[in-house]
Amino acid sequence: MFSLAVQPALVSLFSSTGSDPLSLFASRADKALPSDSFICLLNDATSAPAPALPRALIVASEPEKNAEQSSPDYTLDQTVLHIQSPTLRTTFIRCPPDRVSSGSSGRAHTSSHLGLKHPWIHLQVRNMGREWAFEVGLVDQLGREGIVRCATFQKQPRLKLASPPLLLLPLEFPPPSSRPLTSWTTISLNLAARLSSFSSATLAQADDDDDDDDDDDEGSTANAHQYRSQVPSGTYSHVSYVKIYATCRLRRVWFGESGGQQRLPWEFQLYAADAH
Repeated sequence: MFSLAVQPALVSLFSSTGSDPLSLFASRADKALPSDSFICLLNDATSAPAPALPRALIVASEPEKNAEQSSPDYTLDQTVLHIQSPTLRTTFIRCPPDRVSSGSSGRAHTSSHLGLKHPWIHLQVRNMGREWAFEVGLVDQLGREGIVRCATFQKQPRLKLASPPLLLLPLEFPPPSSRPLTSWTTISLNLAARLSSFSSATLAQADDDDDDDDDDDEGSTANAHQYRSQVPSGTYSHVSYVKIYATCRLRRVWFGESGGQQRLPWEFQLYAADAH
């Protein structure tokens, strides 16, 4: 998708304030839950416009705070993307769209890789007090792919040896005890540094220990040995895709050459709604 394009030091993949925010994304919601599972654009401060019936917006749930600990929860006076569903894995946006087509040979194949080579991904999200996750596909210089999935319900890092291998990482928002001024957070992940985790025997063993009994057969063991030879390692090449699940509010997703110390344009900053 971007592999042949000139890539500047900072690339914005998604901006909720753009003219067509989801132009590069496919979106999917759980059709069995028309009132609870949907994706829409709204103003973060007012939650308007309200989605069409039968859709019903959830109210952000937060841990109770006493008067001494309470602090203002600043919202954004901007349009943001609202993604909600009680079935997290069935409601998401994905770039590039995961379309399957037939080539000249008649064989089905999926859409091309995203192709961005930046080592860092950044996401501006609002904690809605529900479970939430996002995942990124990583590719090494030999073309081997792995998936990094960060989730608020993940307790310990684990590595699932499958095709492609899946690295599961815990994700936490700032705790209420830190008295954050807003539920909005910028999450930064060093993708290049995660590549070595796919070769971690410790993380793979942790997943083996947690497997169900019916998975502990000779066939599963043989498959695990086969998958170990397919894990990405060595030098990071590029990102194959980005997928963001329910439930959250999303303002921006961008890629950069460094972490939080990178100087950002003013439009990347978070601005609170007017208090008056």
